[in-house]
Amino acid sequence: MGMSGFRLDDEQRLDWLQLLRSEGIGPRTFRTLIGRYGTAAAVLQALPELGRRRGRPIRMASRAEAEREMAQAQRLGVRFVAPSEPDYPLTLRAIDTAPPLIGLRGNAALFARPMVSIVGSRNASAAGLKFTQRLARELGEAGFVVVSGLARGIDTSAHNASLATGTVAVLAGGHDRLYPAENASLLDEIVARGVVVSEMPMGWEPRGRDFPRRNRIVSGLSLGVVVVEAARRSGSLITARFALEQGREVFAVPGSPLDLRAEGTNDLIREGATLCASAEDVVRGLAPLVAKPPSGDLGLMDATRERADQDPLWDELDLDALDGEPLRPEGEIVLDMTADRPAGNYAASFNGGETARDDMGRVVGLLGATPVSVDDLVRASGLSIRSVQLVLFELELAGKLVRHGGNAVSLA
Repeated sequence: MGMSGFRLDDEQRLDWLQLLRSEGIGPRTFRTLIGRYGTAAAVLQALPELGRRRGRPIRMASRAEAEREMAQAQRLGVRFVAPSEPDYPLTLRAIDTAPPLIGLRGNAALFARPMVSIVGSRNASAAGLKFTQRLARELGEAGFVVVSGLARGIDTSAHNASLATGTVAVLAGGHDRLYPAENASLLDEIVARGVVVSEMPMGWEPRGRDFPRRNRIVSGLSLGVVVVEAARRSGSLITARFALEQGREVFAVPGSPLDLRAEGTNDLIREGATLCASAEDVVRGLAPLVAKPPSGDLGLMDATRERADQDPLWDELDLDALDGEPLRPEGEIVLDMTADRPAGNYAASFNGGETARDDMGRVVGLLGATPVSVDDLVRASGLSIRSVQLVLFELELAGKLVRHGGNAVSLA
């Protein structure tokens, strides 16, 4: 039963908020439970029984808690939007962990324009900040909305330079818990002239795991991610990895081999990211996605995909263990996030026929202590170059891969 364009009424919105704030409910479980029970109200009625099956109660958010958060949000000018509603960004709908509700402040009309994210080091160099300002300004003049995470350094520079043309800030905490606090005046300007997005509860102080959650929204909103400066194992590289998984383009600004802040970006270029020396490189690289934006097909099919080497971003209920039979998100989903939307090239750009875990196992099985060329890995695995590069990138971030001359790799 498709419901594209369906607007929640006040009671339904409270149901959704109450369910989403309950224990063990993340994007995957929310979507799966709605698919099984039909409505959030029905899921809320079923949660006590699910808790009984697992041997201990599920802590449910109370109606009063949901009403209190809704009132706090309204006082701050935040409105909660569901994927079926017009103000929910189409690009974000397409990702496999699309938030069931996002809190918005500002001008949601910006979501109708093509978006590109600019991310990088908090401890940015003067040259990096200067380049970011020029890049963000020129991309804005070319018609793009600039997305970033409101962090110190590159993020702050990107937002400031794109205030006049359109910028989106994604928060790691609640709308009323800004981090870093020094960006309060910038946040106010973005609310007045751009858009601020958060999936986190009102009053939520950001913690370590919340930043990768935010990063997957930054990339999910965008057709492409530009990394300006990033050390190895930096959070900006997590954003780049999410972008690859979401079928988006990744651009990297080269830097001096002597600068630790350029190691991550130089690695990205070596691994296949598009070199970015000007706004024109980004405009040209994103032209195919601007013409055919990402579709929502993968978001429905692949909601359960998890990377083999990353801790989960949510503590979600094990529904299969509770139910005795698989609850599949590709069953009858009440929220049809793909209807009435043009088909894009997203599915074609991502190897949706194999899970990330399958790809990881296949590539790792071909690797050993002896260096092997990436081209040979692609041929031997039967996977696409994009899928192999994604696995190698994840292995390298985990410290399990060694790179050699001649584009060869081995296990560490």
